[in-house]
Amino acid sequence: MIRALIADDQGMVRTGFTVFLSSQPDIEVIGEAANGREAVERAALLKPDVILMDVRMPETDGLQATRQILTSGDFLPKILILTTFDLDDYVYEALRAGASGFLLKDASALQLAEAVRVVAAGEALIAPAITKRLITEFARLGGPRAPTVRRLAELTERETEVLTLIAQGLSNQEIATRLIVSEQTVKTHVGRVLGKLDLRDRAQAIVYAYETGLVRPGE
Repeated sequence: MIRALIADDQGMVRTGFTVFLSSQPDIEVIGEAANGREAVERAALLKPDVILMDVRMPETDGLQATRQILTSGDFLPKILILTTFDLDDYVYEALRAGASGFLLKDASALQLAEAVRVVAAGEALIAPAITKRLITEFARLGGPRAPTVRRLAELTERETEVLTLIAQGLSNQEIATRLIVSEQTVKTHVGRVLGKLDLRDRAQAIVYAYETGLVRPGE
């Protein structure tokens, strides 16, 4: 059972998400928060597996709340940022703060449930439209960050190849097809990449690949 917390300042949004997700056999909504401060407090108290976090909320916004939750050290839930097309500025910083993905607010109910399952399983969830904006942001910020580049040398040639494909948005199944290996082999490589680079999940792996220059915008 996936335990979810919903943080959004709009009561109707919280109610709608709660009603639908609670109807799923594998998802339980264990709490709600009306602002970022409440989200941090409820997260510490309830320890959910996944938090659906709106970006624009009073008192503490979703970005600040994400940082506080993931740097508290107590536990590390997956955080799914709820966003709209006009919130591009938040995308890059939310990923760097440790968010596992993004869900557009006009997503269907079925997409919502699947998004919760995807991030709970440790996958990154970044819609193609958001990925395009993310790449644009990396391009604007400039070149690789030198201190993090050295760690790439710890990866084998195949692990580097897998990291590159992750950064291009491919799933494990797609990577397996591309490399002509089993999906289980890909999962093993992904686990080793995350472990060697001390990354939490695929979302952080994507950020790392762009920041080090392993993958560049337009590739």
